Amino acid sequence: MRVLITGASSGIGRDLAREFAKMNYDIILVAKNIKKLESLKTELVEKYNIKVKYYSIDLCDEKECISLYEKEKNIDILINNAGLGDFGFFNKTNLEKDLQIIKTDIIALHILTKLYLNNMIEKNKGKILNVASIAGFLPGPLMATYYASKNYVVKLSEAIREEIKKQKSDVQISVLCPGPVRTNFNNVANVKFEISSLSSEYVAKYTIKKFLKNKFYIIPGFQIKCVKFFSKFIPTPILAKCTYYMQKRKEG
Repeated sequence: MRVLITGASSGIGRDLAREFAKMNYDIILVAKNIKKLESLKTELVEKYNIKVKYYSIDLCDEKECISLYEKEKNIDILINNAGLGDFGFFNKTNLEKDLQIIKTDIIALHILTKLYLNNMIEKNKGKILNVASIAGFLPGPLMATYYASKNYVVKLSEAIREEIKKQKSDVQISVLCPGPVRTNFNNVANVKFEISSLSSEYVAKYTIKKFLKNKFYIIPGFQIKCVKFFSKFIPTPILAKCTYYMQKRKEG
């Protein structure tokens, strides 16, 4: 069994790779940081004696996403984990960073999901995990582009799930929607969390347990499950106000 993980050099992606390695999956690691990829490959091979490959690529480049698929078509599990964020009023955040978020969190995920889903449906087997966030169920003032990108991931995954059912395919798609997690994402996005955050190790273990049981929504942590539940009943303007004040407290 082979699993391909984007954003695999740190945080949730790295720890998902470790958990799959414990289960004797062969791993394909994808990220930009080549030193971290080399280090993780060495660790996984030495500890678990599995096959590990890595690709140091920029997922903002659509051609590199397509090239990755062409090189590694034969996988059993795709994990779209790579993601970026940023903090600030939408009119004041950097446009180039906004575009990097859109290209990584939306376009790269869209390309890889589409290409691998076609492949998997042809074979009638395979699993896809799209990593979103609890942000995918909320409006996100002060992190507007990031929240919008995760809404896209959630809604795309929900639509694909229904299409797979209608095609009577055995392919599985799931969406991971964590709350705050202690990863390098927080530094890149320029935020800090006031509420307690989960470790990436815990999130990875919980995710794989639910994912391999074909759970669609994977939401680690009781507090975050409550946020998703109550968000269904609160009007959007009130949700936006609540999210704004929650985000304001994160300001680094």
